[in-house]
Amino acid sequence: MMTQNFSLSSPGRAGYSKTEVAQAYFPHVEANTARRNLRNWIMLNAELSQRLLKAGYRPRQRYFTPMQLGILYEFLGEP
Repeated sequence: MMTQNFSLSSPGRAGYSKTEVAQAYFPHVEANTARRNLRNWIMLNAELSQRLLKAGYRPRQRYFTPMQLGILYEFLGEP
């Protein structure tokens, strides 16, 4: 289990990398696999995908903004 805190209230953080977030959800797989799994979860959930897009998400971006991270938490729960 990851020891990092992925709370939205973490001061001073503008966002978290996709790798950090993916590995928080999939801690027992390689980083590439974790990112792929997270991407698949996002793509398979049309409502989640739409909400992220409205929040400025682009599939090739490297970081999730706090707003985007909040949307992920809403749909997937906190890791």
